[in-house]
Amino acid sequence: MATLRLTVAQALVKHLSAQHVEIDGRELPLFAGVWAIFGHGNVSGLGEALHAARDTLPTYRGHNEQGMAHAAIAYAKAQNRRRMMACTSSVGPGAVNMVTAAALAHVNRLPVLLLPGDTFATRAPDPVLQQVEDFYDPTVSANDCFRPVSRFWDRISRPEQLMPSLRRAIQVLTDPVDCGPVTLCLPQDVQAEAHDFPLSFFEKTVRRTRRPEPDRDELAAVAAALRGATRPLIVAGGGVHHSGACAGLAAFAQRHGIPVAETQAGKGALAWDHPCTVGAIGVTGSSTANALAAEADLVLAVGTRLADFTTASWSVFGEARLAGLNVAAFDAVKGNALPLVADAARGLAALDAELGDWAAPTGWQALAQERMAVWNRAVDAATADAGLDLPTDAQVLGAVNRAAGADGIVVCAAGGLPGELHKLWRTARPGGYHLEYGFSCMGYEIAGGLGVKMACPDRETYVMVGDGSYMMMNSELAAAVAMRRKLIVVLLDNRGYGCINRLQNACGGAPFNNLLRDSHFETDGPPAVDFTAHLRALGAVTEKVTGVAALEQALQRAKASADTYAIVIDTDPLPSTAEGGAWWDVPVPEVSARAEVTAARQRYVAAKARQRR
Repeated sequence: MATLRLTVAQALVKHLSAQHVEIDGRELPLFAGVWAIFGHGNVSGLGEALHAARDTLPTYRGHNEQGMAHAAIAYAKAQNRRRMMACTSSVGPGAVNMVTAAALAHVNRLPVLLLPGDTFATRAPDPVLQQVEDFYDPTVSANDCFRPVSRFWDRISRPEQLMPSLRRAIQVLTDPVDCGPVTLCLPQDVQAEAHDFPLSFFEKTVRRTRRPEPDRDELAAVAAALRGATRPLIVAGGGVHHSGACAGLAAFAQRHGIPVAETQAGKGALAWDHPCTVGAIGVTGSSTANALAAEADLVLAVGTRLADFTTASWSVFGEARLAGLNVAAFDAVKGNALPLVADAARGLAALDAELGDWAAPTGWQALAQERMAVWNRAVDAATADAGLDLPTDAQVLGAVNRAAGADGIVVCAAGGLPGELHKLWRTARPGGYHLEYGFSCMGYEIAGGLGVKMACPDRETYVMVGDGSYMMMNSELAAAVAMRRKLIVVLLDNRGYGCINRLQNACGGAPFNNLLRDSHFETDGPPAVDFTAHLRALGAVTEKVTGVAALEQALQRAKASADTYAIVIDTDPLPSTAEGGAWWDVPVPEVSARAEVTAARQRYVAAKARQRR
């Protein structure tokens, strides 16, 4: 057997470089690069290997381990999980900084390969710098924190272990069902050890997306349920995008006359003006989609996890029977659904053939379109410029949406903006709406925007971020500037955590510790952060505007600029769009001295009675 003597780190990098994927007839590297922040746990071993391979496997320098991992995850999401990136850090705080990102990828079923350095396998110099010591288990390190948030986890304590473990890691990363974060912990001494690896380990491999076909019995059962329905509704999730099934879903819905509602991850599967679209569904849904869901007799959930924001904590679907078309059986049976376990594109094609010329009653289709016309007028009103010095989030996003046009991509993650975007943003084509709302991780926005821009360099990327999220993480803006990956950042400053302040008030609580004005400070008044100066210090061309009209002019300057451009605008923290929406199960205290809490508890109990069991 022919072999090649390499260190473990060199062999790992060489194997990653040999992995390719076929997309639309083109062969491309599976791994678009490696994000790295070096420390004593990875600079000597993995750092040396990455330097030698820098022309075939680029290395990108991050400023924060969590941020660089967010960028890698966003890249994979924008690539519909077909291409991905790896991230490496030192042992200790650098590694643990990536745990939040691992959880984000796990929740959203997105691939990222995490390669944290680890303590010595030999334990000879223990305890080493940054080592977490377990008094009773010497095998434990800080990297064990990754176990519950990794789809596959291993510690490479001998060179021979790299081959089976790395092969398994890539299988998980590219599997449509198991897809998620993989963590391979690399003890710093093992990284530097040499071994005679078989040449076959480095042969070029071309991977293709596995597309499971539906079971005939499951297909027949779901088709029969659809034929028997008079008020069917489709809920499109992120799996529609991952499968490349957007065009197929649009054609299926139109042929069979079925309205289509969209989850946060599914938004953009149909163009906003497609005759079958009824907008967002759930807690942040349109009034049209939620009303149709309440009246539907069958709901076909395609490629969705059916999270609580989609189901309105299982209160939005009324008495409808559910059917679940999903590549994962785990998701296909949620809500006691009839399962159809298959790739979304293949499943829709098979259902289409099985249904033939069947279509939903024309009255149901007409009702959906009439209600959608009313909703579109509500969107127009909510997003129009009202001439306010402190505009609403909806009015700001309306201006950004108009500037972005059909080709722009909006990126957001947490706070009140995702709800307004889900309801009101008009997406013209797939990939134009990039929201991380599975883990709803504050601080994802700018790093995620960088990953999106790396994946889609020809499309303008608009990052919408609140002041709270920006304060949590903003350092990868400097990376975007240095890498010449242009972002347009719109920072909405409502001077605190406006979204949670509204939720606090809705639950009867007193305004407390959310808006800056309601928080405890020793200074004379709340701090005033100069976001314009901070953004400029990170390298962005920056301006601050007042009102939507000035924002629209600034957005045109941003589009004309070749550089990353940031616009700061003060907004009103209190209002959100009243139209649409649904209940969300946030328990209210049973006993309280506040009359407002008691009243909120009564509303909560009444709403919970409508929850499906």
